[in-house]
Amino acid sequence: MEKNVSTMLEILKEKTGHTLEEWKKVIEEQQLSKHGEIVKFLKETHGITHGYASEIALKALGSDADSATDTDAFLVSQYKGKEHLKAFYDKIIAEIEQFGGAFEVAPKKTYVSLKRKKQFIILNPASKTRFEIGFNLKGVEPKGKLEAEKPNGICSHKINLADVSEIDQEVIDWIKLAFENAG
Repeated sequence: MEKNVSTMLEILKEKTGHTLEEWKKVIEEQQLSKHGEIVKFLKETHGITHGYASEIALKALGSDADSATDTDAFLVSQYKGKEHLKAFYDKIIAEIEQFGGAFEVAPKKTYVSLKRKKQFIILNPASKTRFEIGFNLKGVEPKGKLEAEKPNGICSHKINLADVSEIDQEVIDWIKLAFENAG
């Protein structure tokens, strides 16, 4: 388990008033089954911050890399019916490998998180025709292909792509900035 996730779980009761098992019971009683609705419920009803709410939701659904027994199955599932979008993923991973520096690939149920000391981007086959890169670039003004994301979300910015040829130097430079900021 990643160190910061492990630390979050260790102090979960102190920060939120309940252990993970207690939160799982609360979520089960509410009959919530989607990540977004669990996060919304925990934030709005219990005042939990986004990071803790998201981690509780991932653990309750068993949809994070730590809870899954076969993370490769996440990738297969993400690209089922969108196989042509896997080229985006492959190209971006190959570009990042050229940056020099360690990073972790952590598949989730619907996207892949790329992390150094912290998450720097997520890769998401968002629809059958759109691939989305989510960035953690708080404080950076959106420009060019980089768009601002909704406040308090998992990412501060995003870039939407429809063709793998759109992964140009601008996109790679944004990825590299996020990579360097996370190291």
